[in-house]
Amino acid sequence: MIKAGVIGTGSIGRHHARIYSEINGVRLTAIADPDREKAIELSKLYNCKAYSDYTEMMDDVDAVSIAVPTTLHHKVAMDFIRREKDILIEKPIASTVEEADSLISEAQKRGLILQVGHLERFNSGVTLISGMAENPRFIESQRLSPFLGRGIDVDVTLDLMIHDIDIILSLVRSEIADIRATGASVLTDNIDIAHAWIEFENGCIAEAVSSRIADSKIRLLKVFQHNAFLNLDYMKQEVSRTVKTAEGAGTDIFKAEDKEPLKEQLISFIDCVTKRKEPVVSGIAGREALKVALKVSELVYSR
Repeated sequence: MIKAGVIGTGSIGRHHARIYSEINGVRLTAIADPDREKAIELSKLYNCKAYSDYTEMMDDVDAVSIAVPTTLHHKVAMDFIRREKDILIEKPIASTVEEADSLISEAQKRGLILQVGHLERFNSGVTLISGMAENPRFIESQRLSPFLGRGIDVDVTLDLMIHDIDIILSLVRSEIADIRATGASVLTDNIDIAHAWIEFENGCIAEAVSSRIADSKIRLLKVFQHNAFLNLDYMKQEVSRTVKTAEGAGTDIFKAEDKEPLKEQLISFIDCVTKRKEPVVSGIAGREALKVALKVSELVYSR
């Protein structure tokens, strides 16, 4: 039985706690939040211990989910790594590439599981289109949302675009040759809309657009390859595949399985903890996505 803990009782952390309480082979043993009343409230729901200081829960857990503000990721994660605990840390892995590198290095030295919470990798629609993608030549992603006032302490590149950067990197699997970007701060002091153009050494090109000031919510991923055009609509959880035929072109629609991505992510994390295997989204994968997202922000600010 894996003893699991959650640090942070915000909107994401609360769902981590709920799901750990549902997974076979896992016992949710501790929840921590600086607001002790919030920690107690959630702990009563799942019959576990509550702490205001996460360092006091170390002996109660084997593995933890870290769902705290990005600026605290490195400190909290490093404290658990030094106590030999396996961790799943919400995206982005850290505030800087240097912080990410230190977490990866320390976890590797100790043979610990370090997984990054890039949730969309466990979206069944992404799983479906990933299985169809073969040597993509062009990828287009759109991740647009109305202004909700959440996640505005960071650029949209780290809040939204990083999801698509991670997916693009997993599909292309080539070194990056060049990155160009533009964007703007509109309703906040940080970047609210960004447009990135990524060229890979193998010739593939990816275009990513993210906004948190759009009129409506849009989640699309398009993959163009030598034999087909693939289109994932996250909202409908459908992938359309258009291929050339003798008559012209034929399109098939594939419906993705109806699964909760966060639950699939945590099940995978616990499986890695139990079997001591590499996570689907490793610390290194999280670092690479962070590196690109930060570069996009840098290019926008330098304009």
